[in-house]
Amino acid sequence: MANERTLSIIKPDATARNLTGKIIDKFESAGLKIVAQKRTRWTQDQAEAFYAVHKERPFYGDLVAFMTSGPIVMQVLEGEGAVAKNREIMGATNPADADKGTVRAEFAENIERNSVHGSDSVENAAAEIALCFEDKDIVG
Repeated sequence: MANERTLSIIKPDATARNLTGKIIDKFESAGLKIVAQKRTRWTQDQAEAFYAVHKERPFYGDLVAFMTSGPIVMQVLEGEGAVAKNREIMGATNPADADKGTVRAEFAENIERNSVHGSDSVENAAAEIALCFEDKDIVG
């Protein structure tokens, strides 16, 4: 497997419940290295730009409202097969379907408030990282 980078976002439901450290520990314990990280609160425009791919979907407005409702922690994770590894650590989008020990099985409240986002491909990871970080902010 190739060394990759992926975007990880700890969502407002998790930051509100002070779960940031517990979630980060899962990524690091699995061998992913954090090469960029920032805690921020997205504006409406930032959330709309990030989720533009879902603009025509019925959940788009609720998703944007949720992602702007509180602080998020954005990270660039790096490691062997980082995209797939991050998705494995996160678990299924619906926490009811997530494997035991995954972030979503342990911490998600429901399918909408599922605590984390992770890129779904190497290509999308590069695009998402570029939206959220400048090259100078990524150090490894």
